[in-house]
Amino acid sequence: MAENIPQKHVHAPAPPVPEAWVKTELARHSQRPYPMDYIEALFTDFSEIHGDRLFADDAAMTAGMARFHGQPVLVIANRKGRTVKERVARKFGSPDPEGYRKALRAMRIAEKFGRPVFTFIDCAGANPGLGAEERGQAEAIARNLLEMSRLRVPTIATITGEGGSGGALALAVSDRVLMLENAIYSVISPEGCASIMWKDAGKKQQAAIALRYTATDVIRLGCVDEVIREPEGGTHNDPASAMQIVNERLEHHLRDLQSLSLDDLLTARYAKFRNIAQFYTTA
Repeated sequence: MAENIPQKHVHAPAPPVPEAWVKTELARHSQRPYPMDYIEALFTDFSEIHGDRLFADDAAMTAGMARFHGQPVLVIANRKGRTVKERVARKFGSPDPEGYRKALRAMRIAEKFGRPVFTFIDCAGANPGLGAEERGQAEAIARNLLEMSRLRVPTIATITGEGGSGGALALAVSDRVLMLENAIYSVISPEGCASIMWKDAGKKQQAAIALRYTATDVIRLGCVDEVIREPEGGTHNDPASAMQIVNERLEHHLRDLQSLSLDDLLTARYAKFRNIAQFYTTA
C-alpha cells in the first residue's frame, strides 16, 4: 500500500494593490509636505490671523496675510502637526466650525483690501465630534461654500494630500482648483465608504477604486483645473523640487486670473461650479 504523501499547500499570489490605493497611501505618507510647509516655502512675511470672533481659535486651521513674489495675498490652510502631541491638538487636521469661520473672516478681510486668496488643503474631513456639531459644523461649511463662490478677489485652491468631504470643499470653491499628482479628492474616505457600502472597512481598496478620487479621475470629471506633477516617487522624496513646481503653477494661474476683469472672474467661477462633474445617460 502506497504511503500517504503529504500534499504541499500552494498559496495563491496576493492580488495586486490597486493604483487608487497606491495613490491613497502616497497622499497620506507621513513625510509628505503638509500645507504649512508650502506656505513657509513659497510665501514671505506671513502674519497669522487668530480667532473667529465667535467662539475660539481653532488650532487645525491657519490663516494669515503674506506676500507671494512681493504681492500681498491671503493664505489659508488646515494644519495637521507632525508629532503625536501636535496631531492631537490639531485634531489630525480636521477643523472645527470656528476654523472655517476664522478662514471666512480672513477671506472677507482679503476681499476688503483686494488681496488674492490661496488655500492649501490636506484634510480627511471636518471634525465630526459632538462639540463641533453642536456649534454648527454644517452651517459653517455651507456658509464658506456660499461666500467663496462670490468672493470678489482671485482665489486659488491647492489639494496637496487628502481632500476629503465638505471639510476640504469649504476651502476649495475657487477660480482655480489645483491638485498634486498623488493627492486624492473625495466625498468620503475609502474606509468610511467601505463601512457604509459593505459594512466592512477592510474593503477600503475596493472602495478606493469605486470612488474615482485620484487626480486622473478627478480631472477627467472636471472637478479640478490642473494636476500638478510631482517628483518621482512623490513630494516627500524631493520636497524642494515639489515646492518649485507648485510655485511656478501658482504664479501662472494668479497671473492668468489677474488678467480678467472682476465681472468676468465671477462669471467664470459661477459657470464652472454650475457645470462641474456633469454626466448624461440615455434611456
